[in-house]
Amino acid sequence: CPEKYYFQLVSAATSPDNSGILSNDIYGIVKQQSGSTNTSQPESRMCLPSLLQQRECGMPCGGTFSRGDRCRIGSRLLPNYKMHTLNYPSKAFCGTFAGNGEVFMTACQDCMIRIYDTKQATFREVKSISARDVGWSILDMAVSPNGAHFVYSSWSEYLHLCNVFGDDEVHEALPLCPDDRRFCIFALQFSCDGNDILGGANDSCLYVYDREMHHRSLRIRAHDGDVNTVAFADKTSQILFSGGDDGLCKVWDRRTLSEGNPKPVGILAGHSNGITFVDSKGDARYLITNSKDQSIKLWDMRAFSSKEGIESTRIAVAYQNWDYRWQRVPKKLLDRYVKLAGDTSLMTYQGHTVLQTLIRCHFSPAATTAQQFIYTGCASGRVVVYDLLTGKVATVLSGHRGCVRDVSWHPNLPVLVSSSWDGAICEWVYSSDPDSKKGRGKRTRSARQQ
Repeated sequence: CPEKYYFQLVSAATSPDNSGILSNDIYGIVKQQSGSTNTSQPESRMCLPSLLQQRECGMPCGGTFSRGDRCRIGSRLLPNYKMHTLNYPSKAFCGTFAGNGEVFMTACQDCMIRIYDTKQATFREVKSISARDVGWSILDMAVSPNGAHFVYSSWSEYLHLCNVFGDDEVHEALPLCPDDRRFCIFALQFSCDGNDILGGANDSCLYVYDREMHHRSLRIRAHDGDVNTVAFADKTSQILFSGGDDGLCKVWDRRTLSEGNPKPVGILAGHSNGITFVDSKGDARYLITNSKDQSIKLWDMRAFSSKEGIESTRIAVAYQNWDYRWQRVPKKLLDRYVKLAGDTSLMTYQGHTVLQTLIRCHFSPAATTAQQFIYTGCASGRVVVYDLLTGKVATVLSGHRGCVRDVSWHPNLPVLVSSSWDGAICEWVYSSDPDSKKGRGKRTRSARQQ
């Protein structure tokens, strides 16, 4: 008989196995950077009022907070209250803060890209751009490191490059020259110098476009199936990560890449279904992957998977007989997670649902939380925030009526924005009284009213 499917929340593990993290360098790194290693003071003296009082008295460090103090405070001020809501007439696919967080950009299925000024803690629309050559929807966009330009992709043989500011509009088509006519770039990222644009495509290939030379500079077959996600490992932009429908995350070194015989420097295996997103910690060592197996995994690039692990993932992926785009999560995936043989991940995080689309996940900001958290969208209309070290759910933001595809945390403030298929962009802030209804709904606006 056909397998039964259930749409219900994937249960978070009550006691996640964090033995891999406890024995890894990341435990001490995050503890130190988040100010959690200072146990000489009682917890009562580490609360915010006490810390402020100590600062006024010139304690410690001459009256200034250390980075660890700031992150320790920031880790207690997690977004928990829906402050603003922007409503669009169609599904929101992308939403991201640019640069220092003073600009926020959205991309929707109505083929519009909207740019907002967020310097005054409000969303003031400063520009809207009608996307070109869009097939079905804009699927991804990336902002250049200097914040001057952005690029977007769709079901098209071209990327499109636009300027963020300025009176003279730039809207340039960047040809990728694929072999297949039915072509799509699912994921994009700029290199640190802004010259190269990295993309993952439905033809199993990685693409790099060189802006200075105005042509495609690299195309390699990377995965068996769609390449759903790509990322640079750090600011050197020499190490690349890619994740695909084959369930594998591959690590590439551009300095040794050959189009004729592309070989990854290593493979990370442990997921039992396709990977939807990869995010780097930015240190050329740690990364996270989101997957259709309803989990996020944390990896150490120094611990690549063996042939046994790679084969275990390939077998598990081949065994999947459901489609996450329109079917419900199989009941077997809602049961207790079973670790595959050869899985080299440090931690597995469960409690969110990955259905319908390529849901994003990220490390929390370094400046305010020391990357102590992982946050992700969810098909159930929630944002789920995990504690990186314990694997437990730190907080859940509920307020959407559709799948939350993209999430973006302000780099310097306790502000998080979720973008959903219900057409809503929600801004979440910290509130000491999140259950209060005071002012709720006063800042709900339609994009057409701005």
